Amino acid sequence: MGSPSSEPWRSDDEGQHEVTVGDFYLAPKEVTQGEYGALMGNAGGSGELPVANVTWYDAIAYCNALSARAGLKPAYVVDGENVTWDLAADGYRLPTEAEWEYACRAGTTGPFNLNHSVSAEEANYYGHYPYEIEGNYFDQEVLEVKPGVYRGEAIAVGSFAPNAWGLYDMHGNVAEWVWDRYGAYGKDAAQDPTGPEDGALRVNRGGGWNDFAKNLRSAYRASLSPTSSSPSVGFRVARSATSAKGSVGGGAAKAATGGEPLVVFFSWSGNTRTIAGEVAKRLGVEAVELVCEKPYSSDYNTCLDEAQRDQNQQARPALTTPIESMDRYGTVYVGYPNWWASIPMPIATFLESYDFSGKTIKPFCSNGGGGLGQSVTAISKLVPSAQVAQGLSIYYSGGSEMPQQVADWLAG
Repeated sequence: MGSPSSEPWRSDDEGQHEVTVGDFYLAPKEVTQGEYGALMGNAGGSGELPVANVTWYDAIAYCNALSARAGLKPAYVVDGENVTWDLAADGYRLPTEAEWEYACRAGTTGPFNLNHSVSAEEANYYGHYPYEIEGNYFDQEVLEVKPGVYRGEAIAVGSFAPNAWGLYDMHGNVAEWVWDRYGAYGKDAAQDPTGPEDGALRVNRGGGWNDFAKNLRSAYRASLSPTSSSPSVGFRVARSATSAKGSVGGGAAKAATGGEPLVVFFSWSGNTRTIAGEVAKRLGVEAVELVCEKPYSSDYNTCLDEAQRDQNQQARPALTTPIESMDRYGTVYVGYPNWWASIPMPIATFLESYDFSGKTIKPFCSNGGGGLGQSVTAISKLVPSAQVAQGLSIYYSGGSEMPQQVADWLAG
């Protein structure tokens, strides 16, 4: 489980380790909008499209409802935001992170379960950005897979060939919620791990229709608040094949504390600066711009190279922006451009420079078509002790519609 240190675009949270999983059942396809709507009483949606825009708690509720309809013992005991998994139950549930990766890999050990880089004809993702394009944007002939179609939305489940074990869409279409809280892997061999006992985030795996190929890798780990949803995150169901004893789970994440709002942003072209100004104006505060000691190039193509270099190296550019303390702030609005489907590294420098325990972070970004990408996951991983709220994505500077988009987001 995890990735070797030689795998391009891996993250430090993917350290390889040995895991054994017991027998389990896994649905061959993602839950569809039709299935979800019919069971949960939500009208609308397509029968063949994967359900998305559902929180982790929504997925838990669906599993219990599906168990009840089938006459099985529900896997989850839900008390508000506290969810406990009854290991003896025979009902439907989410797979664990270890089960999901085992099933996705289907015996493979490389970045993808195809034994080669995934193409846009083999999975639904942001096909303009195949694996390793970040370092070869101006020399695409060296890529194993060339840029392909970007569909810009989810498509019918099972539209591509399954992996070697008959499971569809393990790469792309929508990412999938799993049971586990997000946290560091243990270094020792493990039997049926169920994730950390506490933490504010839950994991989703597999990448979605708006992800770059690097985030479809079998080992890639995404995380979100369990109360957050995304148009590219859904789920599939599992069941235990044998009964165990005991339970896991329990406490919900700690609630965020109060305090003043702070608007912080990094901008290259000025689009994010414009949006940050609107956010700050509506909140009645001043926006703080993060400035690098060594600025990125003003030339677009050179900046592309510099951005991918810093992301691949997980660089932490030095900042000249003075923020003496975070103590007085409760909610921090963090703005940035979407660079290579994630955050610019100056944002990482800022987030690692302060203690965000008990605070709420509300991210907003400008983008040229990739939305939030995996930027919210990147932020969540850097500040696991904070609550990371639903993000706002604005196309470039947003034009005349931007003020209302900001107003709706703040109100929501």
